[in-house]
Amino acid sequence: MTFDEGVAVPGRHHSRTAGEGSPRNAGRGNLPEPLIGKESSNMGDRNGTGFRAYLTPSLRSCISCIFRTANLHVCPIDSHFLLICQQLDVPGYFADSMMPNPSQPLAVIPGNAQGQVIFSDVPLSFMMGVDSKTGIVADAHHPLRGTSLKDSILVIPAGRGSCSGSSAIAELILCGNAPAALIFRDVEMILTLGVLVADKMFDKRIPIVFLSDASHFEVFRRASTVQINETSLLMSPGGHKIDLVSQSTKALELNPTDKAILSGESGEASRIAMEIIVKYATIQGAQRLIDVSQVHVDACAYVGESSLLVPERLLSLGGKFVVPSTCNSLNVDRQRWKELGAKPEISQISDKIGETYLKLGAKMSFTCAPYLLESKPKAGEQVGWSESNAVVFANSVLGAHTQKYPDYMDVFIALTGRAPYAGCHVPEGRKPEVIIEVTQISAFDPSFFALVGYSIGHVVAAKIPLVIGMETTQPTISDLKAFGAGFATSSSAPMFHINGITPEAASFGDTLASLKTIEVTIPELQLAWRQLNTASDPSVDIVSLGNPHFSLEEFSQLAEVCRGRHKAPNVEVMITTGRDTYKEALNLGYLDVIESFGARLIMDTCWCMIEEPVVPVKARNAMTNSAKYAHYGPGIVGKNFHFGDVVACIKAASRGYRHEDEMSPRWLFQ
Repeated sequence: MTFDEGVAVPGRHHSRTAGEGSPRNAGRGNLPEPLIGKESSNMGDRNGTGFRAYLTPSLRSCISCIFRTANLHVCPIDSHFLLICQQLDVPGYFADSMMPNPSQPLAVIPGNAQGQVIFSDVPLSFMMGVDSKTGIVADAHHPLRGTSLKDSILVIPAGRGSCSGSSAIAELILCGNAPAALIFRDVEMILTLGVLVADKMFDKRIPIVFLSDASHFEVFRRASTVQINETSLLMSPGGHKIDLVSQSTKALELNPTDKAILSGESGEASRIAMEIIVKYATIQGAQRLIDVSQVHVDACAYVGESSLLVPERLLSLGGKFVVPSTCNSLNVDRQRWKELGAKPEISQISDKIGETYLKLGAKMSFTCAPYLLESKPKAGEQVGWSESNAVVFANSVLGAHTQKYPDYMDVFIALTGRAPYAGCHVPEGRKPEVIIEVTQISAFDPSFFALVGYSIGHVVAAKIPLVIGMETTQPTISDLKAFGAGFATSSSAPMFHINGITPEAASFGDTLASLKTIEVTIPELQLAWRQLNTASDPSVDIVSLGNPHFSLEEFSQLAEVCRGRHKAPNVEVMITTGRDTYKEALNLGYLDVIESFGARLIMDTCWCMIEEPVVPVKARNAMTNSAKYAHYGPGIVGKNFHFGDVVACIKAASRGYRHEDEMSPRWLFQ
């Protein structure tokens, strides 16, 4: 089997719509060629699928670990790095780094449920990865694509990607299309928060279990059905039973203000918010809460009825934000949705969602790149941000301190000004946990940064990486934005460090000696490139730029590329950006050049929320410079995608197609 012929689906599930093969045999396919590039060593296994992790000479003596891939199944392109490492039959490599320490499984949200097991060892983003109206997996790169999660017992390592997974699972619970229960190998706070919100706001809940042990997780690979109660779960066939412990009731240290809010002295909305914050902090093991100086609210995206019900209820209960707060992108350009031909029903409800958050006290920002605003936080500032790419940029590039907060948790923090002192708020929670060495490439175009970020995200999963090998790449702020967005799409980690580039990378000293190093090589980058380029023919019908929102720096660069050119008549070119950036670009004359080229500007919304008919119904192939949109786009709009840098995008828009050498650029495929 070649790369283009496809790969076998790992894990097992009960829907033939998502893959083929017997559940008994799932996870035991043959690996035709390693999805991880072969090391230059003849010490690999007999099948030639050896994989080597090592500590670079610059850090300490090189120690080679050649892994035997017994029973290694073929994993999807989407999970090529992490899953291979997790499936290696070598005790100790990932056991002490990627997996939590063994402990008794925890009933985080207790309850009763039973159903068929849907198992995958690939993390899943519920926002843009699962249809919030039907419960069917929509992520085009996930092995469960096409599978209905309704009434199942879903067993996965954790979520990943979007912070809006919490609002997506809350909507699924509200409309009756959620799994019957969620079982996670690792600690998973985004989806847990969504279930807490559904319980508090809609009086509906589903059980959640944290296994906290890889050995427990592997048992579910062979399970068909599971019954869960508050003290145990029972699998069949086999009758294997796992006892559950209840969530610790250890008291969180609350100051007098916290206690006053919790008792209702600041109103019912703030009381509800504090109650959920306390529960969230307790699950995390935080000892106290802290003040935050600002919040970025991501919960304003429309995923269904719940997206309006939650803020409207909080507003009706007297809710008011007590710290400065910005709003993320909506599903609509509030000023031009009619001109763009957007659907009236979704546009109107999205506008109402935005208006409700403004009434709660948010600033009219509506951008997924709040780090471009004048109000962006300073290094060391404690903030409460949501939106995956924004969180990663704030922590990594700005040096601000925030957890990767789920949707609605951002709202609760804004209502109280308080957040759990855990995760990246704490110095210990910002330390790198793995070293990633990127093979140096002498020449490359700007798509390199998005591609590398996306590739590294797959490798590290939830771990914070220190990236070496990029010291001479001289990234701009826009390059780091692209890197972070790609990273945040494939990873659930809240930040990264790049040696010689990001502000905290040089501060860890001797702690690096104990970390394992994994190399990201040319073959891995080539594999990720192919994954992001899903279009099978060179035609381009729409060029989508601005995910995350275009910066002033990017507008300057784009104007130079567009000057003297014009798009092909059959190609749409659209750029999303924030209102503040739009005004600056307009005043500097960039937009005159760009609009003369034939591009259209969209504000308030972003590509992750834009659907047909704004995206032309007849379009077959889209092109973008965003790894994030190239990943999510096929599932959102049902188009095939080309991925490349801005210059390649504009060339394709001018011609209506890509040249062969652009589809496989020489700097990567030489």
